[in-house]
Amino acid sequence: MKKYELTENFILLNNRKLYQIKALKDFNNVKAGDFGGYIEMEANLSQQGNCWVLDDAKVVGDAMVYGNAIVSGNAEVYGNARVLNDARVYGNALVYDNAFVFGGAKVYDNARVFGSTKVFDNVRVFDNALVFGYARVFGDAQVYDNSQVYDDAKVYYNARVYGKTKVCYYNVKEE
Repeated sequence: MKKYELTENFILLNNRKLYQIKALKDFNNVKAGDFGGYIEMEANLSQQGNCWVLDDAKVVGDAMVYGNAIVSGNAEVYGNARVLNDARVYGNALVYDNAFVFGGAKVYDNARVFGSTKVFDNVRVFDNALVFGYARVFGDAQVYDNSQVYDDAKVYYNARVYGKTKVCYYNVKEE
């Protein structure tokens, strides 16, 4: 049995029609009949697990939310982005391009995670932080304030990146 359906309620976002979802059965904290957020097509949100999109959150394009992941608030997930496992994306956060947010990672406030980056484990990316390029943020790391982690940088363990800090890694090849 499906856990949700697309309703006739819709919004337009960049000339794309997004449909509000409605729960068809009880799961997690969702009750049958509850309205959720907005998705462009059923492929954006798995019918399996406890994943859900709620509030005014939006999932668009080839983006996917599955496992037990939650996207809420005014957050947007789009492009080919993936949010899975027990990850949370909320507030005004954006996750897009080919970014992966998984494990118990949380992306929130006005944070942006994009490019081909991976954010996972118990990571927190918040405030106005940016994680992009091919960066990897994992472990119990936190990226916040107006900081940036990009290119091939790796931030992990209990690292804290904050203020206006920029962490990047360039692979310089000698000729």
